[in-house]
Amino acid sequence: MTTPDTAPAVALEPKTKLSGKVLKITLAGALVDIGQSVPGVLHISQISETPINKVEDVLKEGQEVAVWVKRVRNDRIELTMVEPLAYDWKELKADMVVKGRVTRLETYGAFVDFGAERPGLIHVSELAHGFVKTASAVVKEGDEVEAKVLDVDRRKRQIRLSIKALQESEMIEEAPKPAEYKGKGKRKGGKKDEEAYAMDEEVSNIPEFTAMQIAWQQALDKANGKNKIRAKSIKSTSREKEDLFSSTLEKRLPTGG
Repeated sequence: MTTPDTAPAVALEPKTKLSGKVLKITLAGALVDIGQSVPGVLHISQISETPINKVEDVLKEGQEVAVWVKRVRNDRIELTMVEPLAYDWKELKADMVVKGRVTRLETYGAFVDFGAERPGLIHVSELAHGFVKTASAVVKEGDEVEAKVLDVDRRKRQIRLSIKALQESEMIEEAPKPAEYKGKGKRKGGKKDEEAYAMDEEVSNIPEFTAMQIAWQQALDKANGKNKIRAKSIKSTSREKEDLFSSTLEKRLPTGG
């Protein structure tokens, strides 16, 4: 089975951790045997996080050291004794899920170290579903948390994280129930059903008349209908009176004998 110490140089990836032995010390750094076909080169700037003046102040020939692959070249493997970041700025993307430790609490949120150059901030609104007054109400320093990357601002060197984005909402929203139709435009607690809605549309399309139009229509109805009936009634009454008058005259007139 191939291990990092015996893997071909071309198969080594940056940030791969290796164990090695210092073979030679120079003014610029050291050569380190890491069991590869090409030498491992450790520059003086990569020996410690703090600057050093002489390599001999830190390393000795034959010393066992832990190193990480910084870059693979055709003729050498560049190494570092400074543990690399888990995430470089160019590697950080929105929607990534990361794990880290809460290192600082503020009233507005919690800072999480997850192996990037800067800790990520989880705002109080992103700690949990529902209202959160302060970050300490949800997490405390030293807690191991899992969070989702919301945004990465390389210019401001800011990373925004969210725990809430990985949790299912505890707020179950009920769908509104259809309203009971009670006439045009009336509804209660939800949307009108399709039949009632269609009925409203049909009613709303009926033209509305003004008071003057209604009065004019009533006048027309009166002239065309009721007046005719009245005239007919008057004419019929007059004829009856004439017949009665004629009958009365005939009874009163003397007859010759």
